[in-house]
Amino acid sequence: MITIVDYGMGNIHSVQKALEYFGAKTLVTNNPADIRKCDKLVLPGVGAFDDAMLALKKQGLIPAIKEQIKNKKTFLGICLGMQLLFEESEEAEKSGGLKVLQGRVKRFKESMGLKVPHMGWNQIKKSQNECPLLKDIPNGTYLYFCHSYYSQAKNNSISQVL
Repeated sequence: MITIVDYGMGNIHSVQKALEYFGAKTLVTNNPADIRKCDKLVLPGVGAFDDAMLALKKQGLIPAIKEQIKNKKTFLGICLGMQLLFEESEEAEKSGGLKVLQGRVKRFKESMGLKVPHMGWNQIKKSQNECPLLKDIPNGTYLYFCHSYYSQAKNNSISQVL
């Protein structure tokens, strides 16, 4: 069973439909007890960093999410759900992140040669420490991106798999 965290923000139903399309059984929940019993966990997200952290705190979901990660359950953070794993974000004015990963989330600067928000089709460039999610996707494949932020991990080995 793949548990999808519903904290009131994000692309919950599109994530659920995609997983079910590939035959996965899913549970969408905002119940910490359900999260603690999961086999695999997905933290989707669309929205603002501060709002997301506030929603997770208000619903008492942070301890359950962090326990599952600490217990090495398969975890997928999508978009903001991945950004929340870091210590902080340039977007956040009030709150830090979940502090699972050391580093911060930074805004793309137009000086990097990218339009911000960065939206459109781009080729992926895989590293030697290949992310298991990309193992069957050829280097150079075009994927659609829609983001304004990127993660900057303190540990380079983490950056290579994000």
